[in-house]
Amino acid sequence: MNNTGMSPVIQRLFDGRNDDLPYLTHKQLTISRGELRERVAKQAEVFAGYGIGPGSTVGLRTPPSFTQVEVLLTLWRLGAQVMLFDFRLKPAEVEALCTACRPQFMVRAGSNVQGTSGFRPEYEIVTECRRTGRPAATGHRLVQFSSGSTGRPKVIGRTTRSIEAEVARFASIPGMPGESDRLLLLSSTAHSFGLIGGLLHSLAAGVSVVFAPRVSARDILRTAVDHRITALFGVPMHYELLAAAIDPPELPELRVAVSGGEMMPSEVAARFTERYGVPVGESYGTTETGVVAMDVSGALRPSVGRTVPDVVVREHGGELDVALEDSPYLFDSGGTQFADGWLHTRDRATVDDTGAVRVHGRADSLVVIGGLKVDLTEVENVLRRHPGVEQAVLVHEGVTEAYVALTAGDDRPSAEELLRWCRERLADYKLPRVIRLLDTLPRTSNGKLVRQAATLQAAATVGG
Repeated sequence: MNNTGMSPVIQRLFDGRNDDLPYLTHKQLTISRGELRERVAKQAEVFAGYGIGPGSTVGLRTPPSFTQVEVLLTLWRLGAQVMLFDFRLKPAEVEALCTACRPQFMVRAGSNVQGTSGFRPEYEIVTECRRTGRPAATGHRLVQFSSGSTGRPKVIGRTTRSIEAEVARFASIPGMPGESDRLLLLSSTAHSFGLIGGLLHSLAAGVSVVFAPRVSARDILRTAVDHRITALFGVPMHYELLAAAIDPPELPELRVAVSGGEMMPSEVAARFTERYGVPVGESYGTTETGVVAMDVSGALRPSVGRTVPDVVVREHGGELDVALEDSPYLFDSGGTQFADGWLHTRDRATVDDTGAVRVHGRADSLVVIGGLKVDLTEVENVLRRHPGVEQAVLVHEGVTEAYVALTAGDDRPSAEELLRWCRERLADYKLPRVIRLLDTLPRTSNGKLVRQAATLQAAATVGG
């Protein structure tokens, strides 16, 4: 593929790599780096015909697939700013983000992605031109979204330099997969660890990325055996599935297993190691900063590993801060989370003399479910917008529970109706597992809503 006009990040990821090296694999279908070059070149001609070029803003919403990778690299090749939407978001959530960011184009899968079950390598692509869109006002190439504490989404921008630096940081971490390794990637490719630590690092390092057809122990293990997997990236849910598998096959070539996106429970890691003989490593980072600390070997548990090269952290008020040159937030969406050159992760953490970081949990309303960040305040706000709801409080201890006080009157909603209300407005992974209806919610002596699970559960028992 001709590199003329190609963005530096794509040049760096492609240059010097053997075109015959396999890159993406699903079942018996494999795309080499050379084939990917050709696909990107052809796709670039199509998108250029729509007027997409340097400084264009493009929303990309496709399920994980070969198509997602191909389109992302193509848009970067053309110099566009790509806004990456998780395909699991509902239309109302996508429109809310588009209202804030105003992309000029939306590129999406042509079929109903909400009904998608399992991995599909190819999707038909639909490109929509949006008259209200605006070109990029900054040099950021990747735009991602994270829930804010008020329910307003945070818009996070990554520059070419930032992305390249993170790929380089992953490459410098001892034990990371390299050329000839076969990585079974279970982590979401719409989020930082799966996208940069999985897809982009693999492209740069010559790693072959393999996808399982479905998220089940049977399909994951069959894929691992058929493709002689040497490395595995996922979230605790995946390791829990595999640890509980009945009569699993041996995986003699597996040497690396890393969990990212959510803290790995030590008991889950221990069960996986006992079953497969491979310790589970940990990768810790944020959308804003990229990878912060990582231990591929799993030897440093319960820490998440030592800080990676060129990343500076500090303990501040019992929480972890990460040094950044500039604010990663766009459209004034970051609030007070970045100040004086420090990104406040709002994770409670300690750092020992060796640089190992130990994370003790969140200090705000953000929780991690299945590797995905969910702001409980956002869900509360959705519930409060229902005309039959007076107040709502969410807690998360293993599962997410909603405690809802209803308005007075005869036409009061049921828990099932409130769940349907949420399902129409929130991605499925954000939905509360249980909704409990109360006449009133307990408050503290100074009138604040109680957010302790035990107190709320007791109030629900009495009310029931």
